[in-house]
Parts: sequence; C-alpha cells; structure tokens
Amino acid sequence: MTNLDSRISFMKKAHSKKELEGLLNPLVKKWFFNKFKDFSLPQTYGVKEIHDRNNILISAPTGGTKTLTAFLSVINELVNLAMTKSLEDRVYAIYVSPLKALNNDIHKNLEVPLKEISALAKKEGIDLNIRIGTRTGDTTPYQRQKMLKNPPHILITTPESLALMLGSIKFRELMFGVNWCIIDEIHAIA
Repeated sequence: MTNLDSRISFMKKAHSKKELEGLLNPLVKKWFFNKFKDFSLPQTYGVKEIHDRNNILISAPTGGTKTLTAFLSVINELVNLAMTKSLEDRVYAIYVSPLKALNNDIHKNLEVPLKEISALAKKEGIDLNIRIGTRTGDTTPYQRQKMLKNPPHILITTPESLALMLGSIKFRELMFGVNWCIIDEIHAIA
C-alpha cells in the first residue's frame, strides 16, 4: 500500500434521509421534494460529504444523479448566503470538464433548478441572484470582460480555460476562496 492508498477510504454507510433533509435550506428542500420522491443512492452518500467540505469521488452510471449530488450542497449553500445577504461577487464553485458540450449541458441543467428555487424565493420576497457562467475557448472577449465585472458564483469551464484564468491576475482574484471544485470526466483528464 502506498501513501496515497492509505489516505483513500470507502464509506461504509449512507447518510440518513433525516440527516440530509436537516442540511437543506427550506426553499431548496421544498424545490427538491417537489421534483423528486427521495434522495438517490449517490446523494445519500455524497451530499453531506460535500456539505462538510470533504473530498469525495462519486461513481455512478450515466443518469445516476452524480451532477445533482455534486451541486445540491453547492446550491444549498449559495441560497443560504443569498438569503442572509452574504453572497459575495466571486466564484464559489468551479465545475471542470474536458468536454465543452458537457459544459453547456451542465449550465442548462443548473439554470432550471436555480430558476425554480429563485421563483420560490421571490414568492417570499427574496431575490437570490445566484449566477452561473461558462468559460471555454469559445467565450468571447466581451463575455470574459462581463464575467470580470459580474462574476459567476458557479463557474463552468474546461481545464485549458481554467489554466488561462489562473494565469490572469484579474480573474484569479475572483477565485480566491473557492469552496468547491467539481471535476467531471476525471478519467479523461487523468
């Protein structure tokens, strides 16, 4: 066993539904259970770990709810920050995938829940204003400038574009204190 192997552990038991429900903001919980009957198996293992800021590898078949597992805690935390007027103009989560087409799908898949949760919040007189942005090699200079002025809270990008952003002093400043980094298709990156 190498040093790396000694640091890898496997969860033996999933978290309970009650435990996961207790983590969710009431708006996120209402949205979630209007959409889904229950937490998926990956969610019972992953949501609390991500909430607790633990590193985790989620492996499930296509359509196995990996994306929502990865983003449920992120969305929940951003909603909490927005509701307490603590949401800053900076990047909180970075989603990295080597596939530009997948990045566009993720952006669309995040827009829907955020719009629906925002609609629930507006009924209570709350404006969440949680932003998502995609930056790839196809992003225009105008869009990049716009991101600097009004940065996304969730940044969707490719490894190459992330490298360029980290080399940009202005954009790098927006990423200090990133809370989450989600790497999809990790086998393709490795």
